[in-house]
Amino acid sequence: MTKKQRIYLDHAATTPVCEAAQEAMVQGLAQWANPSSPHAEGRAAREALEGARKRAKAALGWDGELIFTSGASEAIAIALGQSKAEQIVTSPVEHDAVLRVTKEAPRLPVDDAGRVVDVVPGALHAIQHVNNETGVIQPIAELATRIHESGGWLFCDCAQSAGKIDLPMEADMIAISAHKFGGPPGIGALLVRDLTLLEPSGGQEQGYRGGTENVPAALALATALEQGQGWMPEALRLRDMLDGAIRSSGGEVVAEAAERIATIASYRMPGVTARAQLIRFDMAGIAVSAGAACSSGTLKTSPVLGAMGWEAQAADEVIRVSFGPQTSEEEVRAFIALWCDMAGESSA
Repeated sequence: MTKKQRIYLDHAATTPVCEAAQEAMVQGLAQWANPSSPHAEGRAAREALEGARKRAKAALGWDGELIFTSGASEAIAIALGQSKAEQIVTSPVEHDAVLRVTKEAPRLPVDDAGRVVDVVPGALHAIQHVNNETGVIQPIAELATRIHESGGWLFCDCAQSAGKIDLPMEADMIAISAHKFGGPPGIGALLVRDLTLLEPSGGQEQGYRGGTENVPAALALATALEQGQGWMPEALRLRDMLDGAIRSSGGEVVAEAAERIATIASYRMPGVTARAQLIRFDMAGIAVSAGAACSSGTLKTSPVLGAMGWEAQAADEVIRVSFGPQTSEEEVRAFIALWCDMAGESSA
């Protein structure tokens, strides 16, 4: 008997490594030398690393500096932990990786869609580009203008937008993570407009990040970025189809009126907890999540929804669905069918 194929709709947590990136990483393993070594083998590895850096910047359209990191979390820690800014402010809807580094930082007010509505003169603002739970896109261009006019700076967590939509070029610093766009886990980057914004820490990457550079993963990151955004129109079509089905079955689309990325959406099923939904979907072979992957294992009430004004009971009935290039209409329809069954049972 053939084992039933599972349906994976949790790409915002991690998406599969694309074939081209896998091939690039395997080829990169042949260049195993330390790129900081002065001998011929080291110089060859350095050439490969710098080639990957140049390709990644070109794919992103970034003309500033690019520091390779172990992922977005480390990029965030460098950007905010080594910043020369006298004050850092952030929002209550940021990823945990930002909130951990900025525990004492003031939180900016947000509206009912989780969009930042105010800025602080002269401060470094840590504002995500796309919310990892709701898919809401922050009005970065407008915010950047206000921040820069007030003498401040802007750092954007772009873990959920890089490789899918254009980056906010107005930002002074940007964090990306390869495993969100088809690259391998364990590699990311911090994009910096001007390195004088940061205190150097010594070591590699022009002295801003210690540790031997991961050349094979850097090559895979660049290759994944070069695959482009061509699949996004199909993702939007599938997300719109799913939104419509959720509404028709009595569900609620979180932040429906806001601009959202096509790859992430959160839905409330009234009367059914997220825990019960996740168990039922998983038993049926469908992988989804409740909130961010780093905290969904605890199934605590989402602080993002709380900041948006949601009551705890309603927030506890919300799950997240997220798409990747591999997501098909058949898979989305299978999710819809089970959602409708569960919603019908709860209202019976």
